Amino acid sequence: MSDTVTWTTPSEVEVAMTRTFNAPQALVFDAFTRPEHVVHWMLGPEGWTMPVCEIDLREGGAWHMVWRREDGREMAMSGKYLEVAPHSRTVQTESWGPGWPETVNTTEFTASGERTTVVHTVRFPSREARDRALETGMRDGATASYERLAEYLVAVVA
Repeated sequence: MSDTVTWTTPSEVEVAMTRTFNAPQALVFDAFTRPEHVVHWMLGPEGWTMPVCEIDLREGGAWHMVWRREDGREMAMSGKYLEVAPHSRTVQTESWGPGWPETVNTTEFTASGERTTVVHTVRFPSREARDRALETGMRDGATASYERLAEYLVAVVA
């Protein structure tokens, strides 16, 4: 089980990130789905904060997040939950706004003792859209966030 993020492309329109955390499944699921946890780790590279984090965790429920950089620049994303299976799986849409296609993201949480493996798969409408997203800071931002999450979970469990 890896303590680093593994990136794969399961199909020509998908990218998957896999990471194992030293924390129980219910806590890891909550860290992904409860605003009081999300704002501590889902920040991407250094210098970003999350002043807005709204999550209505239910099928059909909406979510909205806004990041702010030290220089005042902002970026936002939003979506709707298509499926919520507590502690094991979420499926949701994700939109970064004009110029970016909507994706469907599936996050699966699998327990192995007191460790939890998360597989987050993003399905794009085309290979070109997937490749364009991979050319952004997606990898660096997600990897930094997952590292921050691992540290956060250690502090919460302690």
